[in-house]
Parts: sequence; C-alpha cells; structure tokens
Amino acid sequence: MNHTTKTTTPRILVVANQKGGVGKTTTAINLGTALAAVGETVLVIDVDPQGNASTGLGIEHDENTLSTFHVLMGEASLADVVQESAIPGLHCAPATMDLLGAELELANLERRAYRMKDAIAKFYRTNSNRHRNYSYILLDCPPSLNLLTMNAMAAADAILVPLQCEFFALEGLSQLLKTVDQMRSTLNPRLTVQGIVLTMFDNRNSLSKQVAQDVRSVLGDKVYETVIPRNVRVSEAPSHGKPVLLYDRKCAGSLAYIRLASEMIRRERQLRAA
Repeated sequence: MNHTTKTTTPRILVVANQKGGVGKTTTAINLGTALAAVGETVLVIDVDPQGNASTGLGIEHDENTLSTFHVLMGEASLADVVQESAIPGLHCAPATMDLLGAELELANLERRAYRMKDAIAKFYRTNSNRHRNYSYILLDCPPSLNLLTMNAMAAADAILVPLQCEFFALEGLSQLLKTVDQMRSTLNPRLTVQGIVLTMFDNRNSLSKQVAQDVRSVLGDKVYETVIPRNVRVSEAPSHGKPVLLYDRKCAGSLAYIRLASEMIRRERQLRAA
C-alpha cells in the first residue's frame, strides 16, 4: 500500500479510561490498524505494564526488549524502541513488565510527568528520524491515574475515551472528565477530549441502548456516531497476536473500526479547518 506524504507534526492522542475492561487497548490496536489501512501512518506507544497493545500487534516484548520503560528512564530514545508491525504504516513502541516499577523510579527524576512528551519532541528533532512521518501517535495507558497515565496525557493533544455500554458508564466518564480538567490546569493546557467511543455495544440489550442514549444526551457530538459492537472475533484476535482487521477483516468488529477511523479522519479535518 502506498502511504501519502503527511505533515511532520503528528496528532497525538491518548486512549484512556480510568476503568479497566472497557475496550481501551482493543481500541488503540484496532483503530491504529484501521487508520493505517486507509493510508495514515501510525505509531502506537504502549505505556501499560501489561503490554497488551504490544501483544495484540504481534510485537516482541520480553525482558530483553528495549521498551517504553527505557524511554521514560532516559536509557533509550523513542527511535531505539520503535518496531515495525505486520501492518504497513503501523509501528509500535512496546511495553514490558519493567513499567511496573516505573512509578517509583520516575518519582525521583526531573520533569517526571513530561518524560514521554520530551522523548517524542526529541524524536522529531533528530534528523535521522524525519522519515518517520507519522500522522497519528496513539498512546495506550493503564486503567488508572498514575505517573504513566500522566506522562501520556502530558504528551497528548487530546484524549480518546472508549466507554463500555454498561450501568456505571456515565459515573466513570464524569470522573475521567474531571481528570482531564485537572490535567489541563496542571500539566497540559492544550489537552482536550477528542471524542467518546461507545464499545461492547449489544443491539439486543436495552441497557446498551439506554446507556448510548444517555451518553449522547449529555455529551452530544463529542460521542462518535460509530459504535463498536460486542463481537467474539474482536475478543479472539489478541490471542493470535493480531488486530481483528488481520484476524477477520469482514467481521462486524473490523467493519466498525474501519468506520471509526474514517469518522476520526473527518473530525480531524474539521478541527484543522476551524
């Protein structure tokens, strides 16, 4: 696939939710893949100690792998850790279990909340990396507000929030929006909410429909029109080390992520034009 030349300034989005099990990593993996499939160039940066985004993209990340831990500690540059995935136009900076100890180690470092932001800035200052002309950088972070998540939010232009269609969805979302306000006032004044993605939607379930309706009534056009259905193929794909678009490109989950990527690109064009 031929990838068109992009601007050297990437759009940096953190995929985050303080609640686990909402499809956060699944969205980072498959949205990144879908964006690459339609011609964008994408870097997924995994800052979750579980390393599920790395696994889901089939990226090597054992104890000997240079990872985002080494980037945050200043022991390696971002260019050192980036690996190519099996998807043309999609690269990944993997995470390892070393990140479990990063919180304590970061606490004693200068600019401890800006380590990832500084690493990305250095990546783009380095002449030898100019060919890495990413249009999107997606940061996948742990389901908690710790120094890893703070580093991701400090580095990002905006936050993309996967939201499971379940009973406590709005309550969790309100907490997350407060966190975004806090990050904006303390670490990153440019941080905005790029959008809310409804995940694990079951059209046969009246609760799913009610949650979707409630979220849209509160947040309006911040909520993506595309919803990600509950789909067994999406759940199976990571165990094969593949995004669902490679595992089964015609299933409902794959088609939904392609639609989401197209909708995101439209939104980004409208933002740039505004």
